[in-house]
Amino acid sequence: MSDIMHQPKTSVTSTIRIEPSSGWLTLDLRSVWAYRELLYFLAWRDVKVRYKQTVLGIAWAVIQPLITMAIFTVIFSYIGRFPSDGLPYPIFAYSGLIAWIYFATAVTQSGNSLRGDVRLIEKIYFPRLIIPLSTVITPLMDFLCSLLVLLGMMYWFGITPTWNVLFLPFFLLVALLTAFSVSLWLAPLNLMYRDIGHTIPFVIQIWMYASPLVYPVSVIPDKWQLLYSLNPMVGVIEGFRWALLGHKSTAFDMMTVSGIVVISLMWCGLIFFRRMERTFADVV
Repeated sequence: MSDIMHQPKTSVTSTIRIEPSSGWLTLDLRSVWAYRELLYFLAWRDVKVRYKQTVLGIAWAVIQPLITMAIFTVIFSYIGRFPSDGLPYPIFAYSGLIAWIYFATAVTQSGNSLRGDVRLIEKIYFPRLIIPLSTVITPLMDFLCSLLVLLGMMYWFGITPTWNVLFLPFFLLVALLTAFSVSLWLAPLNLMYRDIGHTIPFVIQIWMYASPLVYPVSVIPDKWQLLYSLNPMVGVIEGFRWALLGHKSTAFDMMTVSGIVVISLMWCGLIFFRRMERTFADVV
């Protein structure tokens, strides 16, 4: 009887260890690209949830700026006699509103994004940066619907788009980056301090009147123009009017200052977000 030799089987077990990054400048942006499919699904989830079980659905994306435009036209044009630099006031107001409403919606949603996805943060690992990034992408659907209405209004008022419209994606990108930069600060702070969630609508309201929505930039004295340009939305709103309506403006001059502000705010915000990210699961 022959002996049967049984050799023990050896198994190799690989262990993946996830640790928080060290150092202030470790951003690890490549991991965000690796999870780009998750970014898409989170953004699409927010789009579907936004209008789920609503009667009017996507029509709300058009109703809000139209009603706001009508109120602004009555109060600031007919009663307040605000100038509009030669443009019909409804067009002047609406062209700025579509940029502003996108920005305000993106900041409000992204500022509350981490608190809304606490269960997801607790259970699985993924780059937390994806959460606020997905929420600033979601309102783009509303923006496109509002833009179509603006094109119809331009046809009604006899305004023909020029080649300037090719620069519209650039100004929209600046609006997106501005909202994302602000969310990098608000989202982590809101996760730690609930007061931030109550403060966001108040800050947005003040910011709106500090932007050229109901009045043109030309009413700002020249000596305050540089200080006024520190508001990134000034260059964005003026850029929208220049790109869509051919409105003479100093959008690119202001965008230089606004661009520096946005880049600085986003870079510091990325560092702040990464430093706070390691504590997210502990404070929720």
